[in-house]
Amino acid sequence: MNLSAERTKSLELAIDEVVKSYDGARDIDNLESAALPNKRAVIEAFCHLRAAIYIGFYSQRALNREVLRYALSEQLYPAYELLTEQIRRAVTYEEKMGHGPARRPTWSDAVVLRLVHALPELRETLNDDLLMTYRSDPAAKSLEEIVFSYPTLQAITAHRIAHLLHDEGVPMIPRIIAEYAHGLTGIDIHPGARIGRSFFIDHGTGVVIGETSEIGDRVRVYQGVTLGALSLPNVADSDRHKRYKRHPTIGDDVTIYAGATILGGDTVIGAGSIIGGNVWLVKSVPPKSKLFGRARE
Repeated sequence: MNLSAERTKSLELAIDEVVKSYDGARDIDNLESAALPNKRAVIEAFCHLRAAIYIGFYSQRALNREVLRYALSEQLYPAYELLTEQIRRAVTYEEKMGHGPARRPTWSDAVVLRLVHALPELRETLNDDLLMTYRSDPAAKSLEEIVFSYPTLQAITAHRIAHLLHDEGVPMIPRIIAEYAHGLTGIDIHPGARIGRSFFIDHGTGVVIGETSEIGDRVRVYQGVTLGALSLPNVADSDRHKRYKRHPTIGDDVTIYAGATILGGDTVIGAGSIIGGNVWLVKSVPPKSKLFGRARE
């Protein structure tokens, strides 16, 4: 588009003003972006890992046992290269900015290798999640439909990978993976949340699971559920990254219906309980409780 000389001059002046705005000491004035992880590369690495987990669903060629290793290598080699480099960037940047400890040069490689070695066990866990989804949702016509289209499996796959990296102490990368899944599914799971086997989220839109949530086995959660934190007193900047138990603990075989809100690190939902829709809960309930309507304070 051709701009008149007057408009070009005005635009050039505006650009000069934006450039000058970077001379301040604001946090957003940081120009070290080249040293930061590349979000697209992290997502690409995650997509390679996801394809390796469900290779029969993601492969674009016919597969059999003879070519399986080659097909997996096509996914896992680029996943390794991409993720190693992005983790290296993240930890180097954190160290430079004084936000994290120094790591030895081979640390990123070791983390990614441990992740790849963990994939067989991770596939077992995700298979349990898949079967739980199929058994819990009468609308599911097949396992294939769930793998291809259900947000619950997309979200929990991303979470289980992000959680392994979070437990390794990897900065930034787990949250990038989690927020990628959040954008796709509407399900917001912090990488620090601990989630047991055979987990199922029905529909999923608006589900929020906070960082220090602990969820047992065979738990069912419906859309709009929040496992959140109560307001905490202000803490010193030096303590803000410590892991406080701010979010609830959910026992085995619990069902939480749509719109329920459960808050607080001291709140424990006993095994086998049923929490009805739109319940607001800030206190523990014993095992096999059935709670419907707004809970009284």
